Amino acid sequence: MSTTVRAVPATDRIPPHAFFLTSALFHYLGPSFAVLLFARIAPLGVAWLRIGTAAIAFCLWRQPWRYVGRLSPHDRIVVAGLGVVLAAMNSIFYLAIARLPLGTVGAIEFLGPIGLAAWGLRSRRNVAALALAVAGVFVLTDVRFAADAIGYVFAFANCALFVVYILLGYRIAARDGGGIDRLGAAMAVAMVAALPIGITDALPALLDPWLLAAAIGVGVSSSVIPYVCDQLAMARLPRATFALMLSLLPATAAAVGAVVLRQIPTPALWRSVSRCIGRPPDRHLRPPRNAATHTPALADSSRSPYVEPPRSGKGLPHPWRSTSPATSVPPRPARASRRPWPSTMSCSSRAIRRSCLPPPTPEPA
Repeated sequence: MSTTVRAVPATDRIPPHAFFLTSALFHYLGPSFAVLLFARIAPLGVAWLRIGTAAIAFCLWRQPWRYVGRLSPHDRIVVAGLGVVLAAMNSIFYLAIARLPLGTVGAIEFLGPIGLAAWGLRSRRNVAALALAVAGVFVLTDVRFAADAIGYVFAFANCALFVVYILLGYRIAARDGGGIDRLGAAMAVAMVAALPIGITDALPALLDPWLLAAAIGVGVSSSVIPYVCDQLAMARLPRATFALMLSLLPATAAAVGAVVLRQIPTPALWRSVSRCIGRPPDRHLRPPRNAATHTPALADSSRSPYVEPPRSGKGLPHPWRSTSPATSVPPRPARASRRPWPSTMSCSSRAIRRSCLPPPTPEPA
C-alpha cells in the first residue's frame, strides 16, 4: 500500500507576515515612482498604464483565461466586481496623490481597514481606537482642507474603495494558487474598465519608449508585486488580523514619501500618523490561541496561585495540553508529586513558594 505525499508549496514555507510587509512597502513605493511621471503624463493616464501593464504581466505569467472558464457564475461576478473596483481605486488614488502628499493619502486610506476591524467587534476599546485614528486624520486634513477639498474627496473615496478591495480580495483568496489566477482575471477586467478614462492621457507614453519602460516598472511594482503578496497573505491570515496589520500603512506612506518624493513630514504629520497607528483595535480581533496549548486559568481568585496541571489520561498526549474549558480546575491529588509545579513555573517569593508546596507529611513513629 503506497501513500502519496503532497508537496508543500514553496510559499507556505515563508511566513505570511513577510508577504504583508512586502506588500506594505510596494503599496506606496510604486505610486511614489508614478508621481514622478505626472510631469509628462496626466494622473489618469498613469493609472491606466499601471493597470494595463499589470494585466499584461498577469496574462503572460498566469494565463487566467484558462482558469476563469472553470469558475462558477457567482465567482465570475466576484472577479468582475473586483476588476471594476481595482480600476476605480487606482484611478482615484492617483488623482488624490497628485494633489496631496503621499503620507496624507496613506493615513486617510488607513481609516477604512481600521473601521472595518473595529466594526467586527464593537467594544469600547475598538470605538476608542477608531476615534483616535479619526482624530489623527483630522489633524492632517484640518490645515489645508479648504485649499485642497477635491483632493480630500478623492482620498476618502479611495479609502472606501480600499475596504471593498479587502472584502473582495478575501473572497478570491485561495491556498492552491487560484487566488492569483482570479486576481489576474480581475486585473484584465480593470484594464478594460479604465480604458475609456485613461487611454487618451496614456497616449504620450505609448509613443515614447522611455516613458513606456517607466510605466511598466510602475505597473509591476504597484499592482503585480503588492497584489500578489496580498493574496498570499490573505490566504493564510484572518481578515481581522490583516486589517489590524494595515496600521503600518500610514508610517510606510510617510517614509516612502520622504525618501523618494522628498515630502519631509512635519511634526504635525508624525503626530497624526502616531495617533492613527498607536491604538490598534482590540486584541480579541487577533486569531484565538489554540486551545490545545492554552493553560487553564484560575476559577476562583481566592484559591492558591498554583493550579495543578490536569492529569494525563486517554487522548491526552501531554499533561499540559488539555482541551478542558478554562474554568474547570481538577482537584488537588491526595499524594503530592516530587515537583508540585512544572519546571517552567517559578514562585517569586518565599510566601508564594510555601503556598505552592504541599503540607509536610508526618514521619511514621
